[in-house]
Amino acid sequence: MIVHVSSPTTFWALDLARQMARLGHLGKFYTGLPSWMTLGLPEERVCRQPLLLAPHYVARKLHSYRLQRALGWPIAELFDLWLASKVASCDVFHCLSGVGLRAHRAAKRRYGAITVCDRGSSHIAYQDDLLREEFERWGMPYHGTDTRAIEKEQSEYEECDLITVPSEFVRRSFIERGIPLTKVAKIPYGVDLREFHPVAKQDKTFRVLYVGQIAIRKGIPYLLEALATLHAPNFELMLIGSLLPEAKSFLARYGEGFKYLGPKPRAELYHYYSQASVFVIASIEEGLAMVMAQAMACGLPVIATTNTGAEDLFTDGVEGFIVPIRNPEAIREKVLYLYKNPEVREQMSQAALRRVQTPGGWNEYGDHVAHAYGRALTGSVGP
Repeated sequence: MIVHVSSPTTFWALDLARQMARLGHLGKFYTGLPSWMTLGLPEERVCRQPLLLAPHYVARKLHSYRLQRALGWPIAELFDLWLASKVASCDVFHCLSGVGLRAHRAAKRRYGAITVCDRGSSHIAYQDDLLREEFERWGMPYHGTDTRAIEKEQSEYEECDLITVPSEFVRRSFIERGIPLTKVAKIPYGVDLREFHPVAKQDKTFRVLYVGQIAIRKGIPYLLEALATLHAPNFELMLIGSLLPEAKSFLARYGEGFKYLGPKPRAELYHYYSQASVFVIASIEEGLAMVMAQAMACGLPVIATTNTGAEDLFTDGVEGFIVPIRNPEAIREKVLYLYKNPEVREQMSQAALRRVQTPGGWNEYGDHVAHAYGRALTGSVGP
C-alpha cells in the first residue's frame, strides 16, 4: 500500500507521514515546510514548495491577523494547484481538508487512488455557523471563513472516499450535516507527553489555569465571567497564550480579576500546569484540545466544554467535568466544588494521572489510520 500525505504546514500531518514511513507505506509527503522542519522523514520521500508559505510567515511575524485571513484562500488554492501537478502514483491520497480538492480529483482520475479528507475541527459549515452566532452574541464583527473555502471543502467531503476526524464531537457535527456515518472515521490523535509531568506545587493558592489562544472561539468571555469575579481566599485565575485583538475588550472588562502571562514556550508549560489546581477550557468549538491531556499529565483535573473533544480524553465526574458551552454558571459551580472539596480534587488529580497513560501514542494513531485505509481499499469505509 502506497500512501501520499499532504499538508502545507505541520499540524498532525507530519506525525502521520512519519507513521506511514514507519509502517513502510509512505510514498510522498507533500508540504510547504522547509527541510529543517521535516526531520525524521527520508528526504527522498518529501516533495516541498516552501515559497508557498512565505507570505503567511511574514504576516504572522508582523502579527497581522487581517493579512493572515486575507492570505488564507490564495495560499490554499496555490497549494492545491501545485499539489495536483505533482501528485504521483499511489493507492491512498490523504490531504488536510480545504487544500486538496484538485489534487484529490487528480489522484483518483490518474491512479484510481482512495482519497482521504483529514478534518481536524468540526464540519466547516457547522463551525462557521457556530462561530458566526457566537460573535453576534457579543456584538462583534465576524470575518468568518471565506465562502469559497466553505464550498470547496464541502465538495471534498462529498467527493472523497473517507473523512478522518479526531473526536466524537467532530464526528457528530458531520452526521448532523448529513454526511453518511459510514464515511466518517474517528481516530483521535496521538499524545506525546514526554515534556509533561508534575512537579511540586510551591504555594497553597487554588489556581485555575487556562492555556491556549485568548480568543472568542476559546470561550474566554465565559471563562472570565465565571471566575474573574470569584473573590475567594487564596484563589487565582491564570491565563497563558497569545492574545487575539477580538478578546482585548473582555480582558479589560475584568480588570485585575485574573493574571495574564502571555504565551510561554511549550518546554516550560509543565511548570505552570504543576502550580495549578484545576485546568479549565471553555471553548465554543475545536476538534481535540490536546492541552487537556497535557494538564492531566501534570496531575490536573479538567473542566471542559462538550465541544473540545473532552469525552475522548476523560470521563465526566472521574478525572474532571464536562459542561455545556456558553455556561459560566456551570464552570463556576464545578470550580467552587473542587475549591471546597480538596479531597475530591486530589482524587480527580490521581485519576487524571492514571487516565492520561491510556491514550495511544502516535504509533497507535498510525496503526489505526493504516487500518482505516485498508478498510477503504476493500470497500469497507467508516468507523
